[in-house]
Amino acid sequence: MSIVIAGATGQLGRLVVKELLSRGVPADRIVAAGRSAEQLAELSARGVNTATVDYNDPASVNAALNEGDTLLLISGSDVQNRTTQHQTVIDAAVRAKVGHILYTSVLAADTTPLVLAPDHVKAEELIRASGLPFTFLRNGWYTENYAAALHSARETGTLLGSAGEGRVASATRADYAAAIAAVLSTAGHEGHVYELSGDHAWTYQELASAFSTVLGRPVRYASVSPAEHALALEAAGLDAATAGFLAALDGNIQQGALALSTGDLARLAGRPTTPLLDGLRPLAG
Repeated sequence: MSIVIAGATGQLGRLVVKELLSRGVPADRIVAAGRSAEQLAELSARGVNTATVDYNDPASVNAALNEGDTLLLISGSDVQNRTTQHQTVIDAAVRAKVGHILYTSVLAADTTPLVLAPDHVKAEELIRASGLPFTFLRNGWYTENYAAALHSARETGTLLGSAGEGRVASATRADYAAAIAAVLSTAGHEGHVYELSGDHAWTYQELASAFSTVLGRPVRYASVSPAEHALALEAAGLDAATAGFLAALDGNIQQGALALSTGDLARLAGRPTTPLLDGLRPLAG
């Protein structure tokens, strides 16, 4: 029986494989499944098994799974087709009779106003309906999500946003990977729903201050309305749909969608989550 990481060639998946190895999980018990041949080759060099898997290709998913496996389904990035892709993986898991399926969902999926939530709620419903033993890893925000804003602030001295005084309990991908690897490699997590987020929920004013420290120049937070935010993003070159989506995310932050901090992430990872400043510093290079 293996630990199969579906989505292992993504940024989070690669870190989960690394964490499993650092926790002493034998390399031959890990199957890194993903689309990128280059990334799979790098993971193979670490001694783990690999499988070329495309969520749009049911046969490739079927071939990667065996009875009794533990499967981590990292949510797909193709927003238009994500629910169908998730259904493909879940159906394959049922056919293979995997022993445990874990899914990377979104923070407070069943109650949040977050615009990203519906696909994750649907995936959770599909997994519950499958009858397989499950664990939901409801991930909050990645500090790395602010890399582009950090680089823009280097040039403009401004962090533009419409989150108001909303707070974000972010953590680094490495923090999330550590917690996920802990769940994958220890017993007793079936049926649990973990709300994973950082230890401190910060405001955009705090984020601007952290930008100032990291960049070594003053950065101010320019708080605007959602409509003004969307227009500014369009003026910067984004299409209207993407600009509206990003402004909606800030609106969700203002509503408190990413402020929840339960301590689950630090407890599972076995250490405090990475402070905002420490998470931003590697992004400034």
